[in-house]
Amino acid sequence: MATTTTTPLRSFSILPCFIFVELVIMSATVLLAYYLECTDLFGVHVQGFFCHDPELLKPYPGSDEVSFVPPLLLYCVVAATPTAIILVGEVCMYVMRSTRDALLVQERTIVTGDCCYLNPLVRRIIRFIGVFAFGLFATDIFVNAGQVVTGGLSPYFLSICKPNYTGADCRLHQQFVAHGNVCTGSAALVERARRSFPSKDAALSVYAAVYLTMYITSTIRTKSSRLAKPVLCLVTLCSAFLTGLNRVSEYRNHCSDVLAGFVLGTAVALFLGVCVVNNFKGVHGAVTQQKTEDYRGLPLMTFPRVESPLETLSAQNHSASMTEVT
Repeated sequence: MATTTTTPLRSFSILPCFIFVELVIMSATVLLAYYLECTDLFGVHVQGFFCHDPELLKPYPGSDEVSFVPPLLLYCVVAATPTAIILVGEVCMYVMRSTRDALLVQERTIVTGDCCYLNPLVRRIIRFIGVFAFGLFATDIFVNAGQVVTGGLSPYFLSICKPNYTGADCRLHQQFVAHGNVCTGSAALVERARRSFPSKDAALSVYAAVYLTMYITSTIRTKSSRLAKPVLCLVTLCSAFLTGLNRVSEYRNHCSDVLAGFVLGTAVALFLGVCVVNNFKGVHGAVTQQKTEDYRGLPLMTFPRVESPLETLSAQNHSASMTEVT
């Protein structure tokens, strides 16, 4: 098989666009996520509650650091696993000769200026990992915005709020408390317990799982093993699902909080995978396009040909005449 040779393309806009547009947008996204996550710039909505609401009377499970899936471990796995798999997958496909030839046909080397050559491998790695990182911070922004706006109460809210049940606000069993100054517990824990909807762990885990699944199913092609990709994808999705179940089983989130996180993370991953990186096409796009062009001259639909009685009779007479001549 001969190696495909292509001439590089010259572009004077790709590098300035990357520096002055995409990096600026990425920096602004990271900065906004930081202010929503680590500062008190945006106050949480104070939602009212019933002092004897059974859905808010679950025992306090402790800080998130003592959870079965602590946040630090979750964030490291969510960020590092897709990045490593994308990096290894792209390098392996570029090393293989068959996929490298298709890659060079689909995505040619770009020369920006007179000195900078952007290899297709480097472009794809930056594209896929960069979009993944942007979606990760965007998901975090959506989650924090939803928590700030709604002020959803955690299942253990009353355990750390410790309202004065003998006071006028909680004296009646069905009386609704519309303000939060009846809490006698720690103010920091009470504010943290007001950020339950949607679940951040569920949203981030399912975002990484869906994005990675789309990359694996759309980009990695192997004929030697037909179960490797499904097993890897199912393990990834199952891990995200178990992360959400763990939040419910430890009374850290309601089922509705986890479900909303799943929907949010899935929506962001599908949008970026379909609309931004075009289903991760690139390596096999040229082969598919070539096969499509081979059948471009054929009609879209064909019907079976039915012979008329005259055609049948003519064919029989012609056969008989040929026999007599013979």
